[in-house]
Amino acid sequence: MENKITQRIIFLILILCTFTAIFSFSSQDGTQSKSVSRTVMRKIVDIYPKTKGLNEKEKNIIVEKSQPFIRKTAHFTIYMIAGIMIMGFCSTYNVKWNKKLMITLILGIIYAISDELHQGITGGGRTPRIFDVCIDSLGVFTGAFIVLWILYYFKKT
Repeated sequence: MENKITQRIIFLILILCTFTAIFSFSSQDGTQSKSVSRTVMRKIVDIYPKTKGLNEKEKNIIVEKSQPFIRKTAHFTIYMIAGIMIMGFCSTYNVKWNKKLMITLILGIIYAISDELHQGITGGGRTPRIFDVCIDSLGVFTGAFIVLWILYYFKKT
């Protein structure tokens, strides 16, 4: 029982850290957010073997064209992490898997909606988008599924 409490505390801290990171990213205005995306993509272009030898103009074109992909991948990834953490927390309780999944999805989707609303009130050219909530929700579901799969796999072996 003491082990379960420790696990719950750890998962709760990780959930709060993930939600804090999401909140921090949503607090950025459009210029700051685009700068982060550009920086990440620029590092990828500079080290990827097929693009690192390109000239500056070609690299900049790739960086600019990849912005939507990088931003949506970031949405998906951070919410997948949130899904893993929430499902991990729920898995410390003796509840059926479908209830754990439902709780994880509800919490993740509610946070995704609140994140988009927060983004909308911060201004700076960022607006809430239903499409982003869908990507976030898919990330939460994927994270929850990963945990369920791992739990299922280890129970079988």
